[in-house]
Amino acid sequence: MLRIERHRLGPRVYVLGARIHEWQLGAALLLAFVGASLAHRVDRDGLGACILLAAGLWLVAKDWRDLVPSQRDTAAWCVGLHARSAPLRGVRRAAALPKLAAFVAVAAGIVNLASAVTPNISWRDHLLLQVAPLAALRISHAVAVPASLLLFVTAPYLWRRRQGALRLALVLLVGLGVLDLLKGLDLEEAVGSFSAAGLLWLGRGSFCVQHDPVTIRSALRRVPLIAGAGLLLCGLAVWNAAPWGTSLWDVARQTCDSLLWQPGPIAFRDELGGVDEAVGAAGLLLLLWCAYLVFRPLAAPHAFPTGKLRDDARELVRRHGADTLAYFKLRRDQHYLFSADRRAFLGYRVEAGVLLVSGDPVGPDEAIPGLLRELSVFAETRGLRIAALSVGERLRPLWEQLGLGSLYLGDEAVVDTGSFSLEGRPIRKVRQSVTRLEKQGYRATLRELGELSEPELTELEGVSRRWRRGASERGFTMSLDALRRDDHGDSLVVLGKDGDGRIRGFLHFVPSYGRPAVSLSLMRREPDTPNGLMEFLVARGLEQLRELGVEEASLNFAAFARFIHEPRGRLERLVGRGLLVADAFFQVERLYRFNAKFFPRWEPRYLLYERVLALPRVGLAALWAEGQLPKPRLSRR
Repeated sequence: MLRIERHRLGPRVYVLGARIHEWQLGAALLLAFVGASLAHRVDRDGLGACILLAAGLWLVAKDWRDLVPSQRDTAAWCVGLHARSAPLRGVRRAAALPKLAAFVAVAAGIVNLASAVTPNISWRDHLLLQVAPLAALRISHAVAVPASLLLFVTAPYLWRRRQGALRLALVLLVGLGVLDLLKGLDLEEAVGSFSAAGLLWLGRGSFCVQHDPVTIRSALRRVPLIAGAGLLLCGLAVWNAAPWGTSLWDVARQTCDSLLWQPGPIAFRDELGGVDEAVGAAGLLLLLWCAYLVFRPLAAPHAFPTGKLRDDARELVRRHGADTLAYFKLRRDQHYLFSADRRAFLGYRVEAGVLLVSGDPVGPDEAIPGLLRELSVFAETRGLRIAALSVGERLRPLWEQLGLGSLYLGDEAVVDTGSFSLEGRPIRKVRQSVTRLEKQGYRATLRELGELSEPELTELEGVSRRWRRGASERGFTMSLDALRRDDHGDSLVVLGKDGDGRIRGFLHFVPSYGRPAVSLSLMRREPDTPNGLMEFLVARGLEQLRELGVEEASLNFAAFARFIHEPRGRLERLVGRGLLVADAFFQVERLYRFNAKFFPRWEPRYLLYERVLALPRVGLAALWAEGQLPKPRLSRR
């Protein structure tokens, strides 16, 4: 008659062999409410009617996907709205429990704090005094206050799924339940505390953010020092503000009472009337500081990879780096995450709590799903949001199976060297620039970076330094961090020399293994060179690449080009107008116009993100990683 089936996405309930969906139960409750209202069997404004109506609407809203046959059984069960399942991400049946636990912790803290600072019920006091002295009741009340405050501190960390916060919250809830019984036979509060602890214990698997044992040990060594120093400073502040002749015992009592936001034996007046509140606020900040040290999650690697890790990454790029952005993962400012079988890897940086992946993973197609699953676990255990910058069209569906949404980021300009020509009217401006520069004695030469002499490398670095004018090198996904022969000797450089043989500008191309293609990494020129030098270098460079057997060359990335030139709807048109204003700072429109001179093929790139509400943080992380926005000094430290 009744059967409950366990399923990967949540429980399935069958009555007489028929599947019962939650929206059906909600609809039945709403029909019952309507019927009872029509029959005048229920008070529409009563508490029971409101609960019945709210329950019916909640069940229908959370199960809305089952209303449509094409969407049925595609969402995982949770307390809130059912979430669409991600095939590459593990399913946690109590995924919403950490957020609910945070509210429960706040509610339990409020109830226990109010109970600790209010008088007991008289008949319960008489009953307790027969088995325990009055001093025990007072101690229980005093201990319940800081325990309740500590429960407040754990709430934000429970929201963030920290395992350490779960353990501390369990200890505090059980301890508060015992204190509720000892300080006044507060059965209601005790039942609430024990129930909340039981709820957390049953859903303990949802708290997946781990803590580094080394960090925990160092925190436990530092917390007593910080707490002791903070208490000493608070005591000195009270002693300095207290009237002359106040005893040290009164100062200590006043300090403890101020930290607990309670009146003490010393009365501060006039301009010192806010000392109590100041000491209480300092104690709260001290508590939050210690909580951060104890609850901070398992850290991502700090040291960038060297030695064998870089050699393994380089070998995978040589074997499977057909994507035009694969070579840029060999930058020295990216961390690497390898699959379990070491057949695939990805490059990433952690900025603003976001694990920002550089482009698509590198490796055979059959190894990439396993790598993305490991990425999900790696980010979850460290409390990081996943985002991927400059993802290609081919692997975008695989990223979406990880539960990520996609946002159009811009277009990569790819030129077919075989069809490129300076002949014809449409390209006449580029042809005129090339002719003018050649008349002035400029020549373009294609060389391998590893073949350049030390003086030539010094010249390139000087040109690049003067071009940046003191600014640091930018880039994360589509450029290299430096010109190094030991790392990138197989890359290509187009040298632009003047009539005297001096290098006045250059282009740097990196190879795309597995196909005859290259990708532009750097464009540099001296500030006093004539206009059109970059067009000259690109045009002559494309011709020489064709002679070398290179069939495609990826030029600059045009951010949000579609929004400006081919908007789809009013919103994209509005965004395009805003980008034209931002062009003065980020070279959005100017870069597109430069690329368009060579009639490329436009290949879209995307930004992948976990949640819409996290987009501002992801955007900030991307701007920091690419060097488009300076990081605050404190963040850099």
